[in-house]
Amino acid sequence: MKLTFSAADEAFREEIAGWLQRNLCGEFEAIRFRGGPGDEHMFHEQRHAWEQKMAEGGWTCIGWPKSVGGRGCSIEQQVIFHEEYARAGGPGRVGHIGEGLAGPTIIAFGSEAQKQKYLPGIVSGKELWCQGYSEPGAGSDLANVKTKARFDSARQQWVISGQKVWTSLAHEADYCFVIARTDPDSTAHKGLGFFLVKMDQPGVEVRPIQQITGTCEFNEVFFDDAVCAADDMVGAPGDGWKVAMGLLGFERGVSTLGQQMQFQNEFNDILRIAQQNGAAQDPVLRQRIAKAHTELKIMRYNAMRMLSGQAGSDGALQREALIYKLYWATWHRELGELAMDVLGPESQILEGAPYQLSRLQAMYLFVRSDTIYGGTNQIQRNIIAERGLGMPKEPKPTTAGTQ
Repeated sequence: MKLTFSAADEAFREEIAGWLQRNLCGEFEAIRFRGGPGDEHMFHEQRHAWEQKMAEGGWTCIGWPKSVGGRGCSIEQQVIFHEEYARAGGPGRVGHIGEGLAGPTIIAFGSEAQKQKYLPGIVSGKELWCQGYSEPGAGSDLANVKTKARFDSARQQWVISGQKVWTSLAHEADYCFVIARTDPDSTAHKGLGFFLVKMDQPGVEVRPIQQITGTCEFNEVFFDDAVCAADDMVGAPGDGWKVAMGLLGFERGVSTLGQQMQFQNEFNDILRIAQQNGAAQDPVLRQRIAKAHTELKIMRYNAMRMLSGQAGSDGALQREALIYKLYWATWHRELGELAMDVLGPESQILEGAPYQLSRLQAMYLFVRSDTIYGGTNQIQRNIIAERGLGMPKEPKPTTAGTQ
């Protein structure tokens, strides 16, 4: 695990820090530190414009190979980028699903035609993506997807029908990567396909879901004979599970560093308030603040360990990555609780009518979902036991009267 930086890396730090100082101001001043958990609905147009501004400076997709429009940055430089971006108050990235998930998956598993068609729009910051994985009956049990894709040979198109749910930012996305069942007789992880679907077309309906925060960052998406060109399937019919799991490996990859830097900003905000209102003088709260700080550092070191050991380009999960989701989700939920206790009585007072939450109030409510989405804590523990520790799966109960 490498935690030191070379002279060239430090020169890179000066470059990105200087660019952010010169550009994250003026028309973009209002979006500094905005767009995090519970705040993703804010300043969408300005944050989208910022994404394109970053592209003009060559600061999108910095870890991608230069051959596909990236900057070819090392892991160390990507760490530096995320550190300086957070330090400067860089807003939540509206293009993170494309840059961190769709793009790396297309690079690893897609055809040359798919790379040429989709990657430039992600690099430019102009085209946004969402993720079509979960369904009403397939959340943590992702292999239970029911959405179907049948091939229309006359039109050389896949026709997709089904429902996805909890689809973050679907109402703003240009494309969605969708897991659907290509073999109607298949079960579990077999017979699936991975499709790149245009959102602005007949047969795609997006219905926002209002959350406890009062906002609608995620949605239900209904596909009613929506179409996808034959050459917009990543891999072959039946490869969907392999591609989907590769994508999850990228999700647990370097993009986690950006997430941690947002966590650091939230922690810094809580610490500042505790120092101002006297909560830091309470020995119990002071101990909880110290614990949150320590565990955030541990989270970073584990991420560095994951990234240092990551070999290959197919997104395969390292053993260290298996604990990551469980760790950060639980930590973040506890941070929300700490924020409310540090605020004290102010945590119960709204900023305005009818339901205008402060950033920390919205964060507290939003992080209640962290231990649910992306695989519940219970599911994560099963994965750790089965894949990390090699424990056998619990046998399914037999029906009474059978042998």
